[in-house]
Amino acid sequence: MHMVKAIRQAMYDDGYTVLRQAVPRQAVLDARRRINEWLGQEGMPPDDLPTMRAQTYCPGLGGQPPLKALMHRSLVPDAVEQLIGEGNLLPPGNAQIALRFPRVVDAPKPPHGHLDGIGTGTNGMAVGQFSRGFTLLAVVLLNDLPEPYMGNFTVWPGSHRFFEQFFRERDPSILAQGMPKADLPHPPVQMTGQAGDVVLAHHHLVHGAAPNYSPDIRYAAIFRLKHKDVEANGVDAMSDIWREWQPVRELIEPTQPAASAT
Repeated sequence: MHMVKAIRQAMYDDGYTVLRQAVPRQAVLDARRRINEWLGQEGMPPDDLPTMRAQTYCPGLGGQPPLKALMHRSLVPDAVEQLIGEGNLLPPGNAQIALRFPRVVDAPKPPHGHLDGIGTGTNGMAVGQFSRGFTLLAVVLLNDLPEPYMGNFTVWPGSHRFFEQFFRERDPSILAQGMPKADLPHPPVQMTGQAGDVVLAHHHLVHGAAPNYSPDIRYAAIFRLKHKDVEANGVDAMSDIWREWQPVRELIEPTQPAASAT
């Protein structure tokens, strides 16, 4: 029970929590082997790289058993239900295969963050469009990341609550104009860890991928997990960010009442 309370508190405070070794090693190896097999057989046409980077590498592979097993053989669904309520998690969809390749530069550059759902023209949505369609990210590390700047999944702690207030004062349609420029409450944190670790991140958390200055490819699989009411709630959950997180709402209500759901 102490661990459950800790992950709920971390989600409220920081907007993310880390599940160490949540995916069995064999499932990680099977997924990475299948990705490498796909790359060796199918290749990556240069013209397709911007779309693959924004959407998924190895198109079509994310729904195959070795990638789906990263969820159904893991501790993730049970942990998520401790955050959004038992019976509220829809079956996980396909994995986004998220690779980050090494880069050689004269000077390192800092990571940049974004909110999901903003159309870029390469991510499956046209520029000028916006949608909100999931409750949280589950980012599965498929290789060890012992240090920063290895293509690490990167988060801006507390930005979920910052943007909750932001969207209580502004209509979410402003995101059709792109990512708002804002002074976020905390600097970015690059997630280090081992293959099999999973980062759970609130849908409202600013996140991104750090540049990869290591000699190796960064391998990750990203699942966008949904509360059963995600479509009904739509953008209303952007100004009431615990609407789909009843266990977290119950944790925080004694000290900070959340907006009531309708």
